[in-house]
Amino acid sequence: QVQLVESGGGSVQAGGSLRLSCAVSGGLLDNRNCVGWFRQAPGKEREGVAEISTHSGTPFYPDSTKDRFTISQDKNKSMVYLQVDSLKPEDTGMYYCAATYVCRLRAHEYLDWGQGTQVTVSA
Repeated sequence: QVQLVESGGGSVQAGGSLRLSCAVSGGLLDNRNCVGWFRQAPGKEREGVAEISTHSGTPFYPDSTKDRFTISQDKNKSMVYLQVDSLKPEDTGMYYCAATYVCRLRAHEYLDWGQGTQVTVSA
């Protein structure tokens, strides 16, 4: 059973930074090829903010996050991280990590999901 557990969320002021962590179990980093981070604000659809190929370590970001978000992995620790800098109030939401076989940052294609960690950014 593949499991993903997020941590590191919290309440921060605009301009601050957070590093979110995703602990991955079940051999997922070897079996799923791709881990992504998604966020969902109240009343909005879940959107992908970053993903990484677990084999090559190659990251991908949509234009909306590429300047402030950094995804990384530590395969020895079975961890995937999301560094978010210069936080804005619009970054507020629940952040999820998820895993799949093909990196395309499409939420409906992701197979395994964590429970999420809340990020709240105040102005």
